[in-house]
Amino acid sequence: QGVLVPGLGTFAVVHEQISGTEEVYVVRRPVFQLDMDMSCLQELVFPTVMIPGDIEIMPLDYWWLSQTNSLPPDMVRGCVEETILLYSFQLRTRQHPTFTFKNIGILSCQDNVLCMQFHCSCIAGLESRDIWVALLLT
Repeated sequence: QGVLVPGLGTFAVVHEQISGTEEVYVVRRPVFQLDMDMSCLQELVFPTVMIPGDIEIMPLDYWWLSQTNSLPPDMVRGCVEETILLYSFQLRTRQHPTFTFKNIGILSCQDNVLCMQFHCSCIAGLESRDIWVALLLT
């Protein structure tokens, strides 16, 4: 399943098959597909990530988020929307802030390359058997 963060992009978990020298590994790894207004990304390069069509994409669950921090869902939605607007404004004005997703990873821009770097703990939490393969792929 994937989660769409409106105005920013989609997080999903994909299964990837890798042939090793002695066996075939199937690992689960996180991916992020950027979906921002292209005018924000002038002169920036970002990896093209395609999420397979068979993965169900769900909208961000503001109600669930509100339960984790005791704020009303409308307030959570407003905070998320304003944060994404601020981030896109900063990119448009050639500032390169990092956008941290707790327990997931960091969206950063270095040398005009915008990319998502997942925390090792996030990857390890998805893949229990072949953690090192998943870490190398991500």
